[in-house]
Amino acid sequence: MVISNKSEYALLALLELATCYPNGESLQIREIAVLQDIPNRYLEQLLATLRRQGLIKSIRGAKGGYVLARDPRTITVLDAFNCMEGSDVVVSSSEPTPSTIEGELIQEVWQEARQAANAVLQKYTLQDLCERRAIRKHKELMYYI
Repeated sequence: MVISNKSEYALLALLELATCYPNGESLQIREIAVLQDIPNRYLEQLLATLRRQGLIKSIRGAKGGYVLARDPRTITVLDAFNCMEGSDVVVSSSEPTPSTIEGELIQEVWQEARQAANAVLQKYTLQDLCERRAIRKHKELMYYI
């Protein structure tokens, strides 16, 4: 399973918004784009999708921008992934029925892999990612004499 650029960029943008959530600050598109090195035009499209799906809100005005619609502890990586890719990408019911025993076995294993991937993505929230990032940044700042 490979993460698409679309999903990765969306998660990076959500991570930046989650970082600002405790302060109630909004971020503008250009700020997020610079912080995460995401093309502005592409980010606009991603944020529009995230807004339509209810993960973020837009704020108008001079100090406007984007904020998370919910607490980062309640938004999972799976929520973001499903928002960008569609929930049927992870679990598809439109797959053809295999015509052989071997095909059935392969499909069962593939379904089990999808369920395991879903479980992992559901386990982590934006808050978890923020905390992990803070720990890694702290480790980078440490030096030894």
